[in-house]
Amino acid sequence: MYLKTLRNTLLKYIPEKAIPLVIYLIKEHKINLKIVSQRQSKHGDFRALPNGETQITVNNNLNKYQFLLTLVHEIAHHVTYKKFGRVQPHGKEWKTVFQHLMLPFLRPDIYPKEMLPYLANYFKNPKASTDTDAKLSLALRGGMAEPGKSFIFEIPNGSIFRYKNIPYKRGNKRRTRYECTNLNTNRVYLFNQNVEVLLLE
Repeated sequence: MYLKTLRNTLLKYIPEKAIPLVIYLIKEHKINLKIVSQRQSKHGDFRALPNGETQITVNNNLNKYQFLLTLVHEIAHHVTYKKFGRVQPHGKEWKTVFQHLMLPFLRPDIYPKEMLPYLANYFKNPKASTDTDAKLSLALRGGMAEPGKSFIFEIPNGSIFRYKNIPYKRGNKRRTRYECTNLNTNRVYLFNQNVEVLLLE
């Protein structure tokens, strides 16, 4: 009964061909998975609980490709913790485990073939967040921002936009990120080029 419910739930969130592999990982590693409302600061989370159990949460607003990648990212934290104890959160142990767990999913019947080169490049040295890899992040979203929003790189220099209910003004581009001024404090922050914002003017 549990497996049928799990399969039906996963069907809403990840590509269908990935479901048997994900169910295997959840059973094999005794994963406690919770699907939660969107959080601005992260796509997913791994936590070691005081009672000795572990919990993984993934945001419910991600598309199927983002959700799968985030879920395996967090399962890699779980496996790393069980195998090595407390180590650097995104250190060499986690990178190796993440690469190993994700490899069976990097197939054209799970991820569209146009996404696979970006994923292959990312997995040469996976980072804490896929959002730091602008090309991969854009590919995972199908090259499109949420309805009503724009990517930072799309809006003109000097534009006023809102991010997390704070108004900013877009400035110049540094190598891969944009200088943006918080209009409430006049402090300058660096934004990844594929951050989604609400354009005001």
